[in-house]
Amino acid sequence: MKPDFKKDILPHLLGIAIFYAIVAFYFSPVVFQDQVIFQGDILQWEGSAKEAMDFRAATGEEALWTNSMFGGMPAYFISMEFPGDITNAVILVLTLGLPHPVNGLFFGMLSMYLLLLAFGVRPVFAIIGSVAFSFNTYNLLSLEAGHNAKIWAVCLIPLILTGIHLAFERKRILGAALLALGLLLQLKFNHLQITYYTLLTSVIYVLVRLIFDWKKEGIVQISKTLGFLILGAILAVGGNIGRLATALEYSPYSTRGEATLESAGAGLDKDYAFSWSNGKLETLTLLVPDFYGGGSQTPLGKNSASEKALRANGLDAQQINGFIQGAPTYWGDQPFTGGPIYGGAILVFLAILGIWAAPKESLYTFGAIIIFSILLSWGKNLSWFNYLLFDILPGYNKFRAVSMALGMTLFAIPVLGMISLERLIQSKNLKPLLISGGIVGGLLLLLAIGAGMFRFDGAADQSLPEWLISSLKQDRKAMLQASAWKSLGFLAAAFVLIYFTIKGKISDLALGLGLLALVTIDLWSVNRQYLNNESFQPSPAKSFFAITPAEQEIEKDDAHFRVLSLTESLTKGARTSYRFQSLSGYHGAKLRRYQDLLDNRLQFELNDFIAKAQEGEFDFEGIQTMNMLNTKYIIAGTAANAVFENPAANGAAWVPMEIVGVQSNQAELEQLGEIDTKKVATVNTTEFEDINAGMGQITLNSYLPNELNYTATMRQAGLGVFSEIYYPKGWTATIDGKEAEIIRVDYLLRGLNIPEGSHEIIFKFAPTSYTATKTPMIIFQYLILAGLIAGIFFTYKKQSDGNQ
Repeated sequence: MKPDFKKDILPHLLGIAIFYAIVAFYFSPVVFQDQVIFQGDILQWEGSAKEAMDFRAATGEEALWTNSMFGGMPAYFISMEFPGDITNAVILVLTLGLPHPVNGLFFGMLSMYLLLLAFGVRPVFAIIGSVAFSFNTYNLLSLEAGHNAKIWAVCLIPLILTGIHLAFERKRILGAALLALGLLLQLKFNHLQITYYTLLTSVIYVLVRLIFDWKKEGIVQISKTLGFLILGAILAVGGNIGRLATALEYSPYSTRGEATLESAGAGLDKDYAFSWSNGKLETLTLLVPDFYGGGSQTPLGKNSASEKALRANGLDAQQINGFIQGAPTYWGDQPFTGGPIYGGAILVFLAILGIWAAPKESLYTFGAIIIFSILLSWGKNLSWFNYLLFDILPGYNKFRAVSMALGMTLFAIPVLGMISLERLIQSKNLKPLLISGGIVGGLLLLLAIGAGMFRFDGAADQSLPEWLISSLKQDRKAMLQASAWKSLGFLAAAFVLIYFTIKGKISDLALGLGLLALVTIDLWSVNRQYLNNESFQPSPAKSFFAITPAEQEIEKDDAHFRVLSLTESLTKGARTSYRFQSLSGYHGAKLRRYQDLLDNRLQFELNDFIAKAQEGEFDFEGIQTMNMLNTKYIIAGTAANAVFENPAANGAAWVPMEIVGVQSNQAELEQLGEIDTKKVATVNTTEFEDINAGMGQITLNSYLPNELNYTATMRQAGLGVFSEIYYPKGWTATIDGKEAEIIRVDYLLRGLNIPEGSHEIIFKFAPTSYTATKTPMIIFQYLILAGLIAGIFFTYKKQSDGNQ
């Protein structure tokens, strides 16, 4: 039986067209004018990835290691590609050529649309839920911040769950293939925290299905379904085996792995992991976006209480405008925030409607996801619960910013909301509408007229005068009230549309179009406060990385060295990495030993050096840790005379005159503050034995990020120290072509026992986690495509046979 174009095809084409139009119109400067969204994190990434990308462009190969930041580290999470990887082509086709990263939002709508259709939601309602899912403020704020991988990972959750759901609906081949495709792409974007949340979401869905289907389906059918899903997951893992293998290799040596210092713990520190914890009442921003004052820096309207107070206290127009354009209106629990996590008042209302209108299975599944994810997002504000999970859930202590769990919340709300709306319209039952409308409307009315019950105290208030704090609190209260009234207005409009549809006064199509317009206008208006035309500009990279006179002076030196710039943070700046090998950088998973060095040596040395330099004393001998890292230049500004050459830098490699044995990592780190690192080296004798001092000279002949060539002339055999970061996986060393053991010296540098005489020494980086997995990975990707084609064919064939 041939499909009916008007009924079976046209609605879906219109849905896709709507999704494309919304993305293209909202991001028209990106789509049509070749502009970009200013994303601070992406600029930092460009700096950190420059060396690896330049190497790829010059050689066609992968460096896999970069020395451009934090002294040196694997490039796995910075810039790494696999020859033959088809995922980029798949994304280009599925997103109809939309540019990265806004194509992720389009795909999010598409995948949510498929999920809602799979749950029996009609196309016009599925379109509403899809727009609401992709265009919530969580995604748009993440986009503005440059968290592109996170957006993509979140927007793939619906596709993954679509596959799981279809498998349980006995469309096992198609379901397994969609699960495999969704998970393949999600793992590609390498946001393991969102993948972890996806796993939790999937587990909740499967557990509820098992409870409901156990007696009805029986163990044989359920086992078949789970078998196909496991196969799909295996294919997805196989299609990313190179990325996963390199990640698993690196993780134990990163800040996410076991502690190296005996006094430290494994994983992330609780205070750090839970620093971004959503306040309990902050959950209300899902319904009222400005409940907690919007973002940490939010423009205030004209004639606000703060503006009047500033004017009354004699501040000039420029000072007033500077404060008003970035007022500290946020008064929530987090250190700072770019804006509220808003799910749409209408969608929250429809999700609550599900308590009475949704099928029990859907209510239990998505209600549990909503509640569980909200509890996770509270973090330290529900410490008894979240600290327990942090300690007992495998892998959970590797992640931070637990407020990110709201991505699960904002996935489940539109799913439950649209399923509830579909069932309500089918049943024509007014009671659930009246109950949920009364509850949500009553809460909004209470917030609108009773906002004075809150204190409106913000962390930023401590630095402000009392007269300004009082006015700022008035503005916060006004924002809450206006936002509550606005949400109440959208709720009332949606309520009326649904009411008259149930009464038969307007059609289901009119209801769908009306709700789509309301939801789009609501989310659009909130998002434009944070990501608007001012956020788009020609690529800022050219101006951000424009060479300074200071950098031009350093570039005159073609030797091998590192640079420390005092113009950026040691851990939050990668601009220097764009041109030089830098001590600083920007990355969420540094090597653990380098982080130890930062915390226990580098920062203290730097502070002491700056304090002395301000008094006119440049104590280069006092920065021994920096010297062993071959820090030849220190940048103090942009001018040519703001560059200081360090005459005490140790150079690329040297032969120490004395070896100090230590028994622990802690002791070795402490020794670094007491020795002349050019003359003395430390070795942990519990790991490396028979290390002796020698005499000689080592010269660097050539440098590539993944291969270094030296000549050593040794008058006496002994230890040679190389100013390169030690990493036990992937690096090999040869002396005259014979492999030699790489010794860790000075806590994190490389060392070799070098025989007497003249020798060629070569260090190469070729990790098997990459080289042995790149071919199987591509095979698995093609198997997924083949499975998807087979799944579509057999599903269509079965439906056609059933309609005959």
